[in-house]
Amino acid sequence: MSIGYILGGGISHDPGAGSELYDAFEVMRALYADISGWTSLTPAQIRTEELPEEQEARQSIGAIRQAALALGIHDILAEQGIRPGAVGGLSLGAMSSSCLAGSIDREAFFGLLWQTRHTPPPAPDAPAQGLALAFVPIGESTESYHEPARSGVHLAGDFGTAFDGTKAMLMLAGYQDALEALSAQVPPGTVVILPGVTTAVHSPLRQAANDFLAPYIEAVEFRAPTIPLASCLEAKALTTGDQVRDLFLRNAVTPISMVHLISGLALSGTRLGVVVGPAVPEGVIAFPFPVVHVDKPEHLADLTTAIYDLGIDLALPQEA
Repeated sequence: MSIGYILGGGISHDPGAGSELYDAFEVMRALYADISGWTSLTPAQIRTEELPEEQEARQSIGAIRQAALALGIHDILAEQGIRPGAVGGLSLGAMSSSCLAGSIDREAFFGLLWQTRHTPPPAPDAPAQGLALAFVPIGESTESYHEPARSGVHLAGDFGTAFDGTKAMLMLAGYQDALEALSAQVPPGTVVILPGVTTAVHSPLRQAANDFLAPYIEAVEFRAPTIPLASCLEAKALTTGDQVRDLFLRNAVTPISMVHLISGLALSGTRLGVVVGPAVPEGVIAFPFPVVHVDKPEHLADLTTAIYDLGIDLALPQEA
């Protein structure tokens, strides 16, 4: 259990992500063909076409695009004899990693993502929502940046210490006007509002969307993970199907934590982290173990070199 896979969250708007890998590897093209059959989306819609303007459909297809890329990279690595000994992810990545751990069938997983396109949209007169990243100097309290101290702004994510070691990184979700007011009241660059994001994910503002999907999640079969599955909601490993179902049920309204995820992978014996796909930017987050990012064909050689340099034995059983 020396290799830990880290899957990022969010949705992919990039129509070019993974194109080189898709063109080079039949196993990835086969996965996209399967997803097409499960969702009625064509491979081109999944991979390269512009996302719809309508918010929920845009999020649904964008999430499918991101998850397909992550699972496709896993399949390429598995074909080459590289499998994780532990997995975990943030947000959408937490759910995708549950697939890699054997907790939910791929067809059921992509069916859930496809179902989210029917989520009722917010009321036309509802206040605009948004997301922001906060970079808080180490030693300064972060509690003044969100509820209950800051009305309308919720803590949505804890990304731990930035790579340079000087700042704590948070994700904030809330009403757009409240985020803009906060950004204007702190030093420039401290709170950066993410352009084009209109949903306050991982906060109570997504409760209605969470409630819509809950019956579909309840109807899906979840199994105990076959390899260690690190949670991003609490500092623990998920060991039962019910625990994985609970992660799916709470994911949209609960703050995520890279700190919990990294500590869980480390406790599972991870000596080398593999960031699967482009959703976790390189050189931003500090990890306690070496990390290789894989989203292009040339990265496969980087990973092979790291495995060799660390003396990781791929012959050990590492199922996914």
